Amino acid sequence: MNKFRFTINALAVLVFTLAFMSIAQAQATRTWVSGVGDDVNPCSRTAPCKTYAGAISRTAKDGEISTLDPGGFGTVTITKSITINGGNGGQGYGSILAAFTTGVIVNITDAADVRKAVRLDWLNINGASTGIDGIRMLAGNSLHVSNTLIDGFTGDGIDLTFSAAHTTSLNVESTQIRNCVANGIKTDGFTNPSKINATISKSSITRCGVGINLVDGTLANIHDCVINQNTSHGVQVAEPTSGSVANISSTTIANNGAGTGVNVVGGSRARIARCNIFQNLVSLAPAAQVDSGGNNSIVGNTTNTGPGGTPFPQN
Repeated sequence: MNKFRFTINALAVLVFTLAFMSIAQAQATRTWVSGVGDDVNPCSRTAPCKTYAGAISRTAKDGEISTLDPGGFGTVTITKSITINGGNGGQGYGSILAAFTTGVIVNITDAADVRKAVRLDWLNINGASTGIDGIRMLAGNSLHVSNTLIDGFTGDGIDLTFSAAHTTSLNVESTQIRNCVANGIKTDGFTNPSKINATISKSSITRCGVGINLVDGTLANIHDCVINQNTSHGVQVAEPTSGSVANISSTTIANNGAGTGVNVVGGSRARIARCNIFQNLVSLAPAAQVDSGGNNSIVGNTTNTGPGGTPFPQN
């Protein structure tokens, strides 16, 4: 009887080990999706999957999902470090239709995942005017978004709003965000000792509520961007509990008709250099909380006030 039990236990261990090895072997460093793929496939280049959600379970931590050709690849929740490449240069542009939902959720909490880093490249995330957020990060160390179009959400284009103290980084490059009712980009570190380091470059944010909204412990560098035609503020630097700082250079902030080009709240601070601030309701508010490199163009706003409270113009 004991020998029989020993044999059963040994077989159970063997089956578990083989199953674990099978799962591990099924996770490749690089997987593939195609508009004509199928999620029952192994997600190889010759037998690609249909969706990003289907491919992610077959992709190893720190691996990459690549896109072979144009297609609609579905919304996805990311719980490990990974790269999703929609197809370099638009060849195989990765489309995510996110009507009534969020396009990409990042929620990495695994302590064994040291990097906790996500890179999204060459994606088209379409909320169809009913989606919630384009990209929402709940947990993780870093989020990189490049060469991506985010359009048509009732919430935020990119949202990093944390419910507990958190330290992370956001890098947005060569990306277009438009038609988001709340914010184009929102960062909220919750409270001290939170810290969000954000870099936003070579990107345009148009027709949102607030273009870029930096809240609670965000340190942001914004350069070579166009922030235009938003219904409220172009850039807001705010703090319910802890101050934020925005360094803004070589950026056009214009036609944010119902609000302020650069709006600073509480103990936060903004610094501007080589910026064009045109045709907003108010140029800077309060101007005394904006430091200037002395080389900005501020003209055509309903209220033109230069940095540090100096009278218009500040060039």
